[in-house]
Amino acid sequence: MSTLKELYGKTVKVLSTDPTSAEAEGQVWYNSTSGTFKSIVAGAAWSSGAPLTTGRYAIGGAGTQTAGLGFGGYTGTGMAANTEEYNGSGWSAGGALSTARMGLAGAGIQTAALAAGGVAPGLSTATEEYNGSAWTGGGALSTAREGVAGAGTQTAGLAFGGSVPAVSSATEEYNGTAWTAGGALNTARRSLAGTGIQTSALAFGGFTTAATNATEEYDGSSWTASGALNTARIGLAGAGIQTSALAFGGNIPPSTAATEEYDGSSWTNGINMGTARGYLIGCGLQAAALAFGGTPAPGGALTEEYNFTVNTVTAGAWASGGALNTARSLLSGAGTQTAGLAFGGGPNKDVSEEYDGTSWTEGPNLNTGRNSACGFGVQTAAVMAGGAGSLTTTENYDGTNWTASGALSTGRQYLAGCGTQTTGLVFGGYVPASPAGLSATEEYGGSSWTSGGALSPTTWASAGCGTQTAALKAGGAGGSPGPTAVVNTQEYDGSSWTAGGDMISANKSNHGAGTQTAALTFGGSVTGTLTLGYDGTAWSTRPSLSTGRTYFAGFGINTAAIATGNNPAAAITEEFTGDTTALNIETLTTS
Repeated sequence: MSTLKELYGKTVKVLSTDPTSAEAEGQVWYNSTSGTFKSIVAGAAWSSGAPLTTGRYAIGGAGTQTAGLGFGGYTGTGMAANTEEYNGSGWSAGGALSTARMGLAGAGIQTAALAAGGVAPGLSTATEEYNGSAWTGGGALSTAREGVAGAGTQTAGLAFGGSVPAVSSATEEYNGTAWTAGGALNTARRSLAGTGIQTSALAFGGFTTAATNATEEYDGSSWTASGALNTARIGLAGAGIQTSALAFGGNIPPSTAATEEYDGSSWTNGINMGTARGYLIGCGLQAAALAFGGTPAPGGALTEEYNFTVNTVTAGAWASGGALNTARSLLSGAGTQTAGLAFGGGPNKDVSEEYDGTSWTEGPNLNTGRNSACGFGVQTAAVMAGGAGSLTTTENYDGTNWTASGALSTGRQYLAGCGTQTTGLVFGGYVPASPAGLSATEEYGGSSWTSGGALSPTTWASAGCGTQTAALKAGGAGGSPGPTAVVNTQEYDGSSWTAGGDMISANKSNHGAGTQTAALTFGGSVTGTLTLGYDGTAWSTRPSLSTGRTYFAGFGINTAAIATGNNPAAAITEEFTGDTTALNIETLTTS
């Protein structure tokens, strides 16, 4: 019998711990600690991504898994013109289409995309080109249609099939300026999927007089029939190239989660999507695809990522944590997800609790019971400042006791704060005489407060995070008449505030976690469950809270945050964990 060394030129290594590098893929080793043989194995899986800001179906798409684009579609109440951009973590707003429509074709990449056809509400010939920020008009399609598929690039695009209103076999080629006729599909259809490039495209699925499984390949002049899908369906999505494609979702009917992989001649059943849905859209490659939108509800906002990799990808999500011992609203918090602190709350509670990542334990009481204050720092060195009644009161926590400290110069409630016990910051806030909010910023040195740069525009009930020299303010209430929720973001450099990227939606009484360049904001009285991430320039969506909440406490970092309490008073806690990636290490058995 041949040995492993004779077959592969390698012996089995004996290791006490598993390798941590993907370079070990395919190698077999003996783990002396567990007494098992192991290997790193590549595999395919779908994982949840952050939701679209606007749920919709019959949407157009382009780009890649880490730089995707969604545009147009139907929201359930009307045609959409809005565009959203995906950065691999979440969605943010892009420039709006000139013509709101659904059932349109998409092609290209995020910074050079193409949109063509659709229904708006009449059948459209409109073509638009996207440059990464705005859409401009391009050459009109020769044949107005909807349910049309697209492939290729902005300067070498392809549109095929659709409804005129009868199902169409027409193919048109785009050169960056105008459309010209190409070879006709062998099977006329609408609501099909397409992928590839202008000279090497793929068309599959769709509707003729019923759902079809027909697949065709385009060589730049004519279509040729190829291997049929295993599941005939309408309104499916696709990704990849002609010789390595992916088909997913669609209606049979009913909606399906089925995924199939194409190797250039035949389709093989793959791993199903997490949520069955039709009239969704896809982009990317066979090994790294993106699926978003669709119907029925709640599929319209859902995003899923498909990966074939040696890594196991676990999508970010909120999950239930331990309940507070004392249900409350208008409380404050500080610390981390595994070493947190919640204190105060309405009406004028003095209770303080510590969190260990699993459960809350009653701690020493505040000296001054209060609500609508702010908190910052860590579990063993926290600060509480301000509060209802325009308090100036400040207290420090050392992990054992709360002690009185220097008073704020400007008493206020609904203020935001961040930093540490020895280098802290508070900003904004509310007093009855200033319903639009305060501009006062104060810096904390551990025992006393000094004035910092004025906040502009003035706000209260905003989210705050970061450090004394690199702080972030997101949303809040302000304006006159008002107060109304705002979208603005402000960044502090230790002396002055400057404008950052606006949030996707106006919000107030939201909370923040993280740093100025890697932040999270969540909850609030306007958007409820919405969670957004900030990269130092722009906000994009993240997985939503399970429970909408307002006047709660939030703290932590952008990949490990806490939300606890609610209004009306509640004890519920949720924990956010960002995306994680780990090597797919399999234990080898004889079965």
